[in-house]
Amino acid sequence: MNETIVCVVGNVATQPVYRELAAGPSARFRLAVTSRYWDREKSAWTDGHTNFFTVWANRQLAVNVMASVEVGQPVVVQGRLKVRTEVRDGQQQWASADIDAAAIGHDLARGTAAFQRAARPETQPSATRPEPNWETPRPADDRTEAGTGQERHQQAAVPVMVT
Repeated sequence: MNETIVCVVGNVATQPVYRELAAGPSARFRLAVTSRYWDREKSAWTDGHTNFFTVWANRQLAVNVMASVEVGQPVVVQGRLKVRTEVRDGQQQWASADIDAAAIGHDLARGTAAFQRAARPETQPSATRPEPNWETPRPADDRTEAGTGQERHQQAAVPVMVT
């Protein structure tokens, strides 16, 4: 599939807006992404152009965004880029760059965060599954081959799940 997957780092520019839709929860916020470059003449970092993206989150990601993201926080957003334009009377009226987010997280290069796993809704267990058996297989035979003096190749013991 020809999709443009992007990863952008920026600051939350607007308070996230949450909605309950028929398809499930949805949230959106604006993300400001400013490029920075080293100005040799000034011997200092300088801000470049700022791009704004509308970030869309759906389902559990939307719920988690509402509980975790606030204006001004540095975040990393990964998702599909969609550019929308509206044309009236043959002239372009506006363009918007949206990101349909797959993942959103705080930028830990600029601060700390404490992760808390989201509670899952209670569901009826279906058929009971057997517990996995995480036994480690025995290592390969390490005897030398007859007459050659070379050791046989040993493979590292890898845990194997036996069901």
